[in-house]
Amino acid sequence: MNLVVASPTGLCFGVRRAIEQLEKALGQYGTVYSLGSPIHNPQEVGRLAGLGLKLVENASDVPTESISFVRAHGVARDELVDLSERSRVVVDGTCPFVRTAHERAETLSSEGYRIVVVGDSNHPEVRGILGYIDGESLVIAGAEEIDSGARYGRLGILSQTTQKESSLAAVVAKLVLITGEVKVYNTICRATIERQESIQRLAPQVDGIVVIGGKNSANTRKLVEIAESLSVSTLWIEHSGELDRRWLEGKRSIGVAAGGSTPDWLIKDLKEKLQTL
Repeated sequence: MNLVVASPTGLCFGVRRAIEQLEKALGQYGTVYSLGSPIHNPQEVGRLAGLGLKLVENASDVPTESISFVRAHGVARDELVDLSERSRVVVDGTCPFVRTAHERAETLSSEGYRIVVVGDSNHPEVRGILGYIDGESLVIAGAEEIDSGARYGRLGILSQTTQKESSLAAVVAKLVLITGEVKVYNTICRATIERQESIQRLAPQVDGIVVIGGKNSANTRKLVEIAESLSVSTLWIEHSGELDRRWLEGKRSIGVAAGGSTPDWLIKDLKEKLQTL
């Protein structure tokens, strides 16, 4: 069996930066409270919990004068203020690309646009972006959700950083036909695009692709969707222990891809298990 690893794959710049900041804080302070999961990978979060990480749902759950951590997905403006008032130290692990989306949302809002965010309304990154908008806003998962008969007014459009460019383009193409003015910022990060392109290059070379990453990871889900759309047999797992030996039967060439929140040690474990098989 031939093993082909997508390039690039694994941790993106923003997540790697956040983990390094968190590890440094844990080493310095011992206990750090994170507002929500620091990254969308249960196995890596478990490892960090072993070093002293504590997860909380709200800023009010952080003990006064504690050390707090802002995840790579970022938080809303008001949440950041609340966290700063309660904490002795706030370690801000917000991905720079997410912070740019916050700034774009703030700018469009101040210019009087009604904001459209292309993404998942339940995702913490999207909730954080919405927290920087003072006026009207709506979240659209895809062009199929747009009501062609509605009056949207002046629209400012941006995207969750882990969306597919084709999804953003489809939303813009449909909205530009039914509204008087559209201003668009492409806030999809380059690392996301590169990983999606790597799946497209990998698919024709292999009989099947194993995508490793958290089931709660939006960017990993997009990789799986792209692989499946290219009609290649696709297996999505969180760790090598979930590898189904029966899925490998009859496959001479296997591709490996990982989401931007999948740590190197999980990818290494998967490669070693595949090689032993």
